[in-house]
Amino acid sequence: QVQLVESGGGLVQPGGSLRLSCAFSGRTLSWYAMGWFRQAAGKEREFVASIRWSGGTTYYADSVKGRFTISRDNAKNTVYLQMSSLEPEDTALYYCAVKEGYFSSYNYWGQGIQVTVSS
Repeated sequence: QVQLVESGGGLVQPGGSLRLSCAFSGRTLSWYAMGWFRQAAGKEREFVASIRWSGGTTYYADSVKGRFTISRDNAKNTVYLQMSSLEPEDTALYYCAVKEGYFSSYNYWGQGIQVTVSS
């Protein structure tokens, strides 16, 4: 019954900004964290950022730290990924996901949304 829908992707030039949104539904009381992952063509899926549901503690991959910001708006049932200073290396299919418990894996995933950084 957990549902995640990403939006906001698209084409942006290097150095530009883009904000991804993940609209969510489900029994959020049981959620431990939400995260953003990405998978570039020919590469494995990698962690980008996460936010703990209780307290809002955030974590970032070294490759995006200082450029990306994860946040959430409970009133809008949405988690965001604000991406700035985008580089061609950021080009990937981006997914949002739910980690239901501390010992759980990310077991609920959105459909993914494409971000392309190119001149």
